[in-house]
Amino acid sequence: MGAYNAAQYPPITQETPTLNTVSFADLKLAPEILKALTEAGYSTPTPIQAQAIPVVLSGEDLMAGAQTGTGKTAAFALPLLQQLLPHASASTSPAKHPVRALILVPTRELAVQVEESVKMYAKYTNLRSLVVYGGVDIKTQTPHLKTGVEILVATPGRLLDHIEQKTVLLNQVQMLVLDEADRMLDMGFMPALKRILALLPRRRQSLMFSATFSDDIKKLSEDFLIYPSLIEVARSNATSENIKQKVYLVASEDKHALLAKLLKGDDAKQVIVFTKTKLTASRLTRQLQREGIAADAIHGDRSQLERQQTLEAFKQNKVSVLIATDVAARGLDIDHLPMVINYEIPHAAEDYVHRIGRTGRAGASGTALSLVSPEEERYLVDIEKLIKTSIEKEQASVPHAPRDEARPQREPREASEPRKAYHKPLPNKPAHDPWFDQPYVPKVTDPAPSTSKPDLPSAKPKSAIPALFRRSS
Repeated sequence: MGAYNAAQYPPITQETPTLNTVSFADLKLAPEILKALTEAGYSTPTPIQAQAIPVVLSGEDLMAGAQTGTGKTAAFALPLLQQLLPHASASTSPAKHPVRALILVPTRELAVQVEESVKMYAKYTNLRSLVVYGGVDIKTQTPHLKTGVEILVATPGRLLDHIEQKTVLLNQVQMLVLDEADRMLDMGFMPALKRILALLPRRRQSLMFSATFSDDIKKLSEDFLIYPSLIEVARSNATSENIKQKVYLVASEDKHALLAKLLKGDDAKQVIVFTKTKLTASRLTRQLQREGIAADAIHGDRSQLERQQTLEAFKQNKVSVLIATDVAARGLDIDHLPMVINYEIPHAAEDYVHRIGRTGRAGASGTALSLVSPEEERYLVDIEKLIKTSIEKEQASVPHAPRDEARPQREPREASEPRKAYHKPLPNKPAHDPWFDQPYVPKVTDPAPSTSKPDLPSAKPKSAIPALFRRSS
């Protein structure tokens, strides 16, 4: 296969003003797809959509890079649906609905989000879609697979489970999409990806979308892309200009007090707070809940149902603060999320880009705050080096409450008022029985004293000895 070569295949670039004059109708999409887009309120494609859709419709392989929140899902989902429309069938026979497009994503949340978008764009077509992911009983997914679907969105691990159980066939896949490819490598999915790629037809169209480009990503492109076109709508690893970034330099022990102060601000109506570990996320959630803040956690130890319920409560503003690990850094699509807070900055600088990309999406403005302790400053240096930007820093001022501040204050005592003596209540004594004060008196059984030996324990009476064995005198 031919690998991506920057010199041979220069990036496709256009000026943003030109892209703004393009409409979805200009991209020659089918009327059924355009109708669904109009109902969803979409009229003008984003830069990544305007550039990627014509390339995909031409049948070329594609390697696309765009910062998160720029509309990458529609950039591959819309032309994918357009390419599969000739195969759409109203038949109920599963044989008429083989898997023709496979979309691989790293996380459950992203899988659900992508499949929801595909289903929305395809609502006026006869193309079927399904999402499969781990964390739920595989038996609940098998019946839906057996009915037949053209578009399958899957996480690599669960897809391999279905392959081993022979509940899905990939021999008719015409299009492969690898979404958030850099995250897949970070999560160690490379062996699983190679196993899946080996089962796909060699003649297919492959698309790879990623928010960041690294040497590992370019090496991955060699495995499944054939002379791809390269599209970058923003500088690689850049953060959105719509996001205001700020760093608070604070001691580790003062982080919680500062976080509570920030969350009680007027501009913190809906916030995602990122931690590095599941343990910290759970502990922080309990602390904030005790302080009256509507918080909940989403991390790998929670079941898929719990994560979905928490996310839905957050979207409906029933929960104002979502404490998340990096499992949620990708795939969370919250409309108009105003703020993201890094309670702990990530060790991998690329994860910072994905975390703060949850805000400032689709042209909206957002705020990204990071609480950085002295021992974390080395990671901050790596982040600034990656995004090629110096982040505004402020030395945090955390007021320390007096030790006795939380105790209720007593009413002031008048000078003339005598101090009341305080007596610790004594434990209640049990009721006294006079019988215990009487002297010991031995119990007498015979009226006269006996000179016989004391009674021994009663023995079994001896039985009579037969005369035959009696000794003669």
